[in-house]
Amino acid sequence: MTNNSNGFAARIAPAVGGFRVVQGRRVFVHRVGSGGPAVVFLPGASAVGLDYLVVQEQVSLFTTAVVYDRGGTGYSDAVALPRSAEAVAVELRELLRLENIDGPYVLAAHSLGGLYAHRFAQLFPGDVAGLIWLDGLHQDWDEFMPAAVSLAAAEQAAPDGEEFEQLRPGLREMHAELLADYPEWMREPLIEAKVSDEWIRSGFAERRRLAEIADELRAGPRIPDVPVVALSVLGSDPTSRALMSQEMRDGRTRMDAALVSGFSRGEQRIVHDTLHHRLCFDRPDAVVQAIRDVVDRAARPWTRRDRR
Repeated sequence: MTNNSNGFAARIAPAVGGFRVVQGRRVFVHRVGSGGPAVVFLPGASAVGLDYLVVQEQVSLFTTAVVYDRGGTGYSDAVALPRSAEAVAVELRELLRLENIDGPYVLAAHSLGGLYAHRFAQLFPGDVAGLIWLDGLHQDWDEFMPAAVSLAAAEQAAPDGEEFEQLRPGLREMHAELLADYPEWMREPLIEAKVSDEWIRSGFAERRRLAEIADELRAGPRIPDVPVVALSVLGSDPTSRALMSQEMRDGRTRMDAALVSGFSRGEQRIVHDTLHHRLCFDRPDAVVQAIRDVVDRAARPWTRRDRR
């Protein structure tokens, strides 16, 4: 179990947005736009709400768009990590109610956020209007993926002290490139926060209960039959071929196809020209279009013509 530092959280401030007190802790939230259903972004591990800012701003042109940081991550106050998916889902629902954002919601979940979105839909099915899986994790990941990248293997991936320091320059370079189009007054403080000990460690800490969370989801009920789009990212990086093998690409394709097949209005879209962590930076157009389509489908009655 890991706690990020309350002192560190108090020293930094988000460039936009603010805080709500949820279960006695400050939780960062930033909302823009109006109308519904509101779209709520669930970050991946090591990501924060402001990573989705460009997409959020485009979504805000046609509905309410919300980014936030889970407790123990980003700008939010400390909480012991990792947590159960239920704890994360309950926190998010309370946050949305404190923000006076009415449901049902469209959940746009990236990576680890996919597990939390799934649990939210299990616990609060009436509060979910649609789902977008942004290369999201899935409860049946291990059935489709090679053993070398199993959920249990990912839990053991945290670096030791020396490796941790070696990571920092590369992470700084990566974040500087990804955030290059952000205004400087926002970009530089965000980069410094993202390469801080607290933020890096919380990203790894959230990964330490993945197999247990998958079991938690499998023990839960089916999620509601709502409009769903899964973006499957199959790009490869020639400088890091181990990042996604052909076996992993095949597994991702089959896994997301199986996921969407369980919904009357489920659709898989393949994205070849970016990587998992770069999706919302390189292809905001694909992400926004998926969100717009789910919002539109959620707003009108379903007919057989919607089946894909």
